[in-house]
Amino acid sequence: MSLTVSPTLLEKAQAGKMQQQDFLACIKDSLPYAWSLIEGLAGRLTQSTASFVDNQVPPPDEKARGQLLRVLASDAMRAAIEEHFEVKLAFQNCHRVALFRKDQLDQAYEAFISPQSQILNQKPELVDC
Repeated sequence: MSLTVSPTLLEKAQAGKMQQQDFLACIKDSLPYAWSLIEGLAGRLTQSTASFVDNQVPPPDEKARGQLLRVLASDAMRAAIEEHFEVKLAFQNCHRVALFRKDQLDQAYEAFISPQSQILNQKPELVDC
């Protein structure tokens, strides 16, 4: 299961009354490692003049790795996070997540998401991540 959904949130969703902040709070509470990593990267990007920032540190354990994979595999979660932090998320292997400024999706972004970059980012120890 990707998210731990409270009965109250489920009722809101069923009634069509769930707000974006409700969904974001559910993501943050359910996937704290992934949220913290992305939030930290967003903070770094805000304080930087770079067009993007990325994480190169593998998650500390399989539980954390699973959280990151789940949050990035969901279109709904990715879209909500991108809107909340005003970024574009990009992802390679089991941990290399990058946040790009939405207004600077330039050559750096195109290079990051390219097949060549994906191949060059592979390492034998990441085959089963």
